[in-house]
Amino acid sequence: MSIRCALFGHPVAHSPSPEMHRLFAEQTGCDLSYETIDTEPGNLASALDVFATENGHGGNITLPLKEEALCVCGDLSDRAREAVAVNTVLRTEKESWRGDNTDGMGLVRDLTGNAHIKVFDRRVLVVGAGGAARGIVPALLSEKVSALVVVNRGVERAEEIAGRFADVRAMSFEDVASDGPYDIIINATSMGHAEEAPPLPDGIVGAAGCCYDLSYGALAEPFLRWARLQGALHVLDGVGMLVEQGAESFFLWTGKRPDTPRVIAAMQQRVA
Repeated sequence: MSIRCALFGHPVAHSPSPEMHRLFAEQTGCDLSYETIDTEPGNLASALDVFATENGHGGNITLPLKEEALCVCGDLSDRAREAVAVNTVLRTEKESWRGDNTDGMGLVRDLTGNAHIKVFDRRVLVVGAGGAARGIVPALLSEKVSALVVVNRGVERAEEIAGRFADVRAMSFEDVASDGPYDIIINATSMGHAEEAPPLPDGIVGAAGCCYDLSYGALAEPFLRWARLQGALHVLDGVGMLVEQGAESFFLWTGKRPDTPRVIAAMQQRVA
């Protein structure tokens, strides 16, 4: 029987994830289908209930539902608990959903394994304090960064993250200028949807700095354009993270871990 999986979020119609998982399934010989299910905020529980009755086995959760997913899962992995956000669900024998979070692992694998960027002992700035940011903070801390700052327009949300981790500091955009420069700046906001970059000050990118947007394609371009103007040595979008976190989700659903380099190349062409 085919393993039925899906992506839940809003909007999701143009996501490259179905093609990515088709390539994973082809590579590993798995009989797996993957679709998109547009789900507005507040409707995730009912969408997953319907999916389960129709032989749904696993799913990915994307914006803006990663925090909502916490409340609909009967069980959570340690990664999901630490992140306080869910991006992967798996139907269990108890007929409930187990929530996990593969975002942080995907980011670190892309930075260190694909881009060959050192994360250990680096000063890191995470821009944004929503579900995407929550998903990556624990993984960055596990790499023993020398400093991790979360900046957000509503500083209270950044303080919520900082309050859970002793090594994280929260800041407003006004305070970031005096705290820089940073070796790695990660945009975890959705401001690209409005064709805007976060209001970051000039001069905060380190001499060999890396600027990384968790989004990809046109959504990442406003922030990456700012990064190029700032002279960042490494300017990266989130295609590699998309594939790496997807490969981890695929492994959770099937027990088979696909190779990622060729799939990353295919996805880069897909979103270009």
